[in-house]
Amino acid sequence: MARPGPSKDKGPRAWQRMLSGRRLDLLDPSPLDIEIEDIAHGLARVARWNGQTKGDHAFTVAEHCVLVDDICARFRPGWPSRWRLAALLHDAPEYVIGDMISPFKAALGIDYKAFEKRLAGAIHMRFGLPAELPHTVEEIIKRADKASAFFEATQIAGFEDEEAARIFSRPRGLAPISLKPLPTREAQARFLKRFEELTAA
Repeated sequence: MARPGPSKDKGPRAWQRMLSGRRLDLLDPSPLDIEIEDIAHGLARVARWNGQTKGDHAFTVAEHCVLVDDICARFRPGWPSRWRLAALLHDAPEYVIGDMISPFKAALGIDYKAFEKRLAGAIHMRFGLPAELPHTVEEIIKRADKASAFFEATQIAGFEDEEAARIFSRPRGLAPISLKPLPTREAQARFLKRFEELTAA
């Protein structure tokens, strides 16, 4: 059952109502107000690359998260399922804040990064992960994230190979992965299925 929402008062509303009925306070997020169904629903409706991709469907953050987990599994065969879960959830805050491209995040500055980090910490705690991941785990996820960006950039976002290699680095020791943007419901279902597989493990 959803907790009662913050009282009407004093300042601008800082919570968002989710379809589950939860009300997530964006300034002070509680793990109790985070549901995986809300995350999957939101991420499957957020487009990577601001929607500037080829195909009939956007390439969603939900698909990107599954791809990053796939790449982590290739980089680290036998990696513990909890760290793969962290990879799957690495962009989970975007279910409420959207997918801002890196140049815009840089322009917004450190306050935005702190806000994103606080929400990520609450999401981690909700699903049994440490609020802050070990540095070695973070590094593998970041490496997989960059590899994913390279494949997305060159296959569906219109980048030339050399341009993408200069910006994102060409993945080393990794066979190319073919991408096909999915309809929203399929992207959502794939994300949830992966979550269930990793948490069952």
